[in-house]
Amino acid sequence: MDTDLDPRAALEEVLPRRRDGRGFCNMSRRCELTAKGPQVGHKVSHSNIKTKRRFLPNLANVTFISEALGRNVRLRVSTHALKSVDHNGGLDAYLLKVRADNLSPKALELKRAIEKKRAAGAAEQKAG
Repeated sequence: MDTDLDPRAALEEVLPRRRDGRGFCNMSRRCELTAKGPQVGHKVSHSNIKTKRRFLPNLANVTFISEALGRNVRLRVSTHALKSVDHNGGLDAYLLKVRADNLSPKALELKRAIEKKRAAGAAEQKAG
């Protein structure tokens, strides 16, 4: 369709969405580590009438400590991800273990920075 005929296409040119393919945008209700997001289901009344509702993830703003980077990192994560980070031995170990397609752009950048620091430390150990 031509942009002159389609008002949504014209609006998209003026106001581009800041979203990647995994559903992350600036103010999304999505965990930055596990990509858990809202789910849709039914609210069922006593008379068994079903109406649509949303199940939102239990998100919390958490400050993690990255040993490899030597700084604090603030992320919006679900409580399930918080338990997973603790179970895996901290943020650095969790980010190195998890697949990249579940991470938000911010967490993916952190993962790459941690991998880069670890590779530089390993090369320094090998040389020294």
